[in-house]
Amino acid sequence: MNKGHLDVPGASLYYEAGGEGPLLLLIPGANGDGKVFEQILQPLAERFTVVVYDRRGFSRSQLLGPQNYEVRLETDADDARRLIQHLSNSPAIVFGTSSGAVVALELLIRHPSVVRTLIAHEPPAVNLLPDSEASKWRAFFVDVYETYRKDGLEAGMFKFVTGVLSREEAGQWRERASSSNGSERNLQNLEYWYEHEVRQYTSANLDVTALAAFSDRLILAGGRESRECFPYLPNTVLAKEFGLNILELPGGHLGYALHPEQFAQELRGALI
Repeated sequence: MNKGHLDVPGASLYYEAGGEGPLLLLIPGANGDGKVFEQILQPLAERFTVVVYDRRGFSRSQLLGPQNYEVRLETDADDARRLIQHLSNSPAIVFGTSSGAVVALELLIRHPSVVRTLIAHEPPAVNLLPDSEASKWRAFFVDVYETYRKDGLEAGMFKFVTGVLSREEAGQWRERASSSNGSERNLQNLEYWYEHEVRQYTSANLDVTALAAFSDRLILAGGRESRECFPYLPNTVLAKEFGLNILELPGGHLGYALHPEQFAQELRGALI
């Protein structure tokens, strides 16, 4: 993989690119680190020029000066736009997962000219749900944040994971987490996510009317093990609104990490 940095307003974005074919940009979710996709890169790079990056404020993407957190989602989407234009003269295929899928949807809304196809994998967009459900989940994410502030990172993550993942996937996540003490980089990423994303991105007001104009470029994706879990639900609303089906991929919310070979194979098949 070729490595580089792209300077954008207020930040320097770290990215890696490799493979041959149309540009495929992968946008990570909660920990903002492109490393989460490392197990699916090789099979995807056989058909695509795959780009992974650390979103601003995470891992190797440095912040440069004061940030306007009131428009952080719009800024995240603009970062993705700038990265695509830096690496290609043509629109890209974009895959975003979790809060990275919220970024990807905002990218399609604001910068459709750089998007050829967008795969939104389980965007936790609470405000797409009916009011009663939306209120419940907004309160849940505030509770996750307050638990972190009161009891620390581990307690906050335990509440988050048990609340949004399937029982099986939550167990797999806890097993992985307990086998490693967590690097300083990961801990810093989590703190940044708690402060600037867990409440803000989940409650983002996506412009569904604007998104409808580009729904022919949109693939809504969810995990086969996630059907009864919160992260799957917002896409069911968009699917009904736009008359789309949901592409079901292996595993649950973390299928790309826990079932990487099959996940990459089926994702690649959906894009060919």
